[in-house]
Amino acid sequence: MEHILIQNGTLYTMEEGTEPFQGDLLVAEGKIKSIAKEICPATLPSDTKVVDASGMNIFPGLIDAHSHIGLFDFNGENSVDDANEMTGPVTLSVDARYGVNPKAKEFRVAYEYGITTMLLTPGSGNVFCGLPFALKTYGDNVFDMSIKAPCAVKIALGGNPKGTYGDRNQLPMTRMGVAKVLWETFGKAKAYQEAKEKGEALEYDPDMEAMLLALRGEIPCKIHCTQYDMLTAIEVAKAFGVRFSLEHAWGATDYMDEIVESGCDICYGPIGTYRCVGERRKVDIEAVKTLDERGVTVALITDSPILSEESLYHHIGEAVREGVPWMRALRMVTVNPSKILGVEERIGTLTEGKDADLILVKGRLGLDTDAKVLCTMINGQIVYQSTR
Repeated sequence: MEHILIQNGTLYTMEEGTEPFQGDLLVAEGKIKSIAKEICPATLPSDTKVVDASGMNIFPGLIDAHSHIGLFDFNGENSVDDANEMTGPVTLSVDARYGVNPKAKEFRVAYEYGITTMLLTPGSGNVFCGLPFALKTYGDNVFDMSIKAPCAVKIALGGNPKGTYGDRNQLPMTRMGVAKVLWETFGKAKAYQEAKEKGEALEYDPDMEAMLLALRGEIPCKIHCTQYDMLTAIEVAKAFGVRFSLEHAWGATDYMDEIVESGCDICYGPIGTYRCVGERRKVDIEAVKTLDERGVTVALITDSPILSEESLYHHIGEAVREGVPWMRALRMVTVNPSKILGVEERIGTLTEGKDADLILVKGRLGLDTDAKVLCTMINGQIVYQSTR
């Protein structure tokens, strides 16, 4: 793989305590080889490709920590849903990788707008929905594109599982029923874990094996919930000692103390969603500022294709509108989601040794309405260059 030297750009490394600076960045073998105020081309192999980034800002590739593209397809005459295995409220062990169409056109949209990594998750039709994974947005084969699988256990509270099973007149058709499924399934998994640790003979249960990953702390739970459902999520997660993030988290301003005390992460959004009855009746974008100030790790999410991939720019801008400093908002689409997904050793900052996932941008994403990605690099390969 060729060497690429990017010169004279303004580097936003997103590393804690580092201010943007004008400098050079060297890419080799798919990784960030060097970052410095100046890297002399004469010291590099003769076939090194040199990119002049004068006047451009260089950021780590953006990360969307909650998406369904390739699982939902709204492009044809009939929509396709391969995100929801709604044959029972507990489908813990279904793996989202097997439902993703890597040819979905939204992937191209994503990397053309600078989104280089996504968390793709099952939908929220069940209480225990399945196993999300993280992938790079450029490629032909989901398994080659994947960088961590699974990333979490996906759980959903509230209107979605209620709607799925309420229409069938079966459990769980109420929030009481959802909580019953939560407690019983976690309890069953805990008993399964204890029996395994004692060496007891057990029939292999793929759903319980999936839950063990969370009970052992290997991956977190991603819990779709809003408003007072967040209290249920926090209570159950604390009882079983699992790491977790609250997904969407509309209404978080009502439960700030509980959220902060729980130590959970927040994947907030989409913030451009409409307000309506039910889960969307309180879309409190101002929560993002308070959560960040109180030390909660916050990521901004599009829930694409529910909202378009490029709406991640709008999310940054809306966070800034509510008082989040721009550099803090940028962290919510770079380093913060990398930590939430458990892939911070590879992506999220411009750091020597990490994957060369980066974008060259005219302007300031989320601040300037005419800001535009001019070049996207994934794994050291230029996958997009603007022609205008």
